[in-house]
Amino acid sequence: MSLDWGSATQRERDSAYNNSEAVVDSPKLVEERNTISAPFRATFSGTLNLAYGESQREQWDLYPGKDPQAPTLVFIHGGYWQRNRREDFAIMAEGALAMGWNVAICGYSLCPEVTMTRIAYQIHEALGWLSTHGAEYGLAGPIVLTGWSAGGHLTALGAEHPAVTAAIAISGIYELGPVRDTYLNTALKLTDEEIVELSPMRRPVVQKPMAIVYGGAELPELCRQSREFYAMRADAQAPGPLLHIPGANHFRVLEALRQPGGAMLRLAAELLL
Repeated sequence: MSLDWGSATQRERDSAYNNSEAVVDSPKLVEERNTISAPFRATFSGTLNLAYGESQREQWDLYPGKDPQAPTLVFIHGGYWQRNRREDFAIMAEGALAMGWNVAICGYSLCPEVTMTRIAYQIHEALGWLSTHGAEYGLAGPIVLTGWSAGGHLTALGAEHPAVTAAIAISGIYELGPVRDTYLNTALKLTDEEIVELSPMRRPVVQKPMAIVYGGAELPELCRQSREFYAMRADAQAPGPLLHIPGANHFRVLEALRQPGGAMLRLAAELLL
């Protein structure tokens, strides 16, 4: 059941976007992901921490496969624009590497140290760096941009970059208006201008293949945002499917991208056909 946002209490609005509260075992899932990412990442020591900007977070971790001309899956992590690190998502490269692709995981600064406007700018700068320098590290094929949660939002914005061939936005936020009414805005400090400029639902439709993905056990607000963003794109005849992962909550939905043969990896390959 969708929430009547106008009459909702502050508690109800906060809970509508609180994924950690909704998934009771989320701390365990996050710890498991971080733990297995560390040794996986260490095996690619020669292509880590590559700067595209001035700050420590403005760096790439690259995971080249065997074929430089194979597609590159670019992953943007989530954390509601205010937490997490690219290093802790290294294991997300596992499945794409197994199917012969290359992988790149992008870091970015966090709110409230920077604005969301700055983060969006950093993603575009990062994609520019990768399109210019990726071949030097064995990543020369077409870029399929993907991201989860806040990374899904940044993927929808980043798909506008000319270096991006196709995109998969996972469990993202595509209209920022409601977010400003929640606890999240303490760090985000969204302005009226940012809500207009940085809400993918309010921007021109990107006419590139873009899949919109969400889990069946996600919060209703995230399901709604995904469905409405897909509907807007479909109305504009923009290519790309809506993919619902049955039974997946906000954290487990990533298993379909991480695991070799996962549904999102198969979808990534189909987007390039």
